[in-house]
Amino acid sequence: MERALVLGSRNGAAHVERPAIIVRGLRKSYGATAVLRGIDFEVHSGEVFGFLGPNGAGKTTAIEILEGYRRRTAGEVTVLGIDPGRPTRAWRDRIGLVLQECELDPLLTVAETLALYASFYTSPRSVDATAELVGLGVKRDARVRSLSGGEKRRLDVAVALIGDPELLFMDEPTTGFDPSARRDAWNVIEGLRALGKTLVLTTHYMDEAQHLSDRVAILREGEIVAIGRPAELAPAGTTSTVISFRLPDEVAIDALRGSVSAPLETVGGVVSLRTENAQRVLYELTCWAERERVELIGLQARSPTLEDVFLELTGGNHG
Repeated sequence: MERALVLGSRNGAAHVERPAIIVRGLRKSYGATAVLRGIDFEVHSGEVFGFLGPNGAGKTTAIEILEGYRRRTAGEVTVLGIDPGRPTRAWRDRIGLVLQECELDPLLTVAETLALYASFYTSPRSVDATAELVGLGVKRDARVRSLSGGEKRRLDVAVALIGDPELLFMDEPTTGFDPSARRDAWNVIEGLRALGKTLVLTTHYMDEAQHLSDRVAILREGEIVAIGRPAELAPAGTTSTVISFRLPDEVAIDALRGSVSAPLETVGGVVSLRTENAQRVLYELTCWAERERVELIGLQARSPTLEDVFLELTGGNHG
């Protein structure tokens, strides 16, 4: 059943805000091969929704169905209230796409490229404002062929934004970015959320998904195996705290065994353990270290990250 959020209005009347995307029982098969096995999810208006999965999980197929570029085998899908299997020009006017690969005319300038794409839309954004938004204001008159890889990717994002869409599909938007450029792109995405845009984000960078997404869905072998806020996604066995450190070269790990109440593991010289009671184990560790006058090098305790959860749910395949 379709759900809706009932909101108040300034005059006291209520209005209904439906999810930007509703998917029920979505299936896609090629002959006897099932790619999507009946997935269900919603994307709320105004949120950043991370759609994650290893290569071959069916992620690209699902996104292309939502974008209206691939036919589904079964199920119900609405995007901005329209069945993407029967797209209209007006519906496409409300959607922006950041494709994983995009070849723009190398002879056009940044401004000319944006002006060209702006001409395709009913109510486009300003060319100069859009270039500034993605950090290409100073490159306004530079030809596409002269741009660096990261700058070209920024232009891809600008092209997706020029139509002032309500909903953006962003497929690996920061691929090829250096760390500084990635942070700048994150700021752009956060700014779009602040403007009330809805974004569907696919990425292989788990830190990016964790930082940007209000909610994420994790796809494995054509099925959604987890959906929710990144901080809340924790299957059985991943809720414990991970404590790790190094011992001085002259200290063997056997000297520590029996002094802490959790099993120890060593990988590459790093000692680690998982525990449901971090306070007790840290107390045991530090008491032993003080008593034996041993330094616990790089001692840290952390909760599982989205990457830990992703690897746990997808069998270690990062995609």
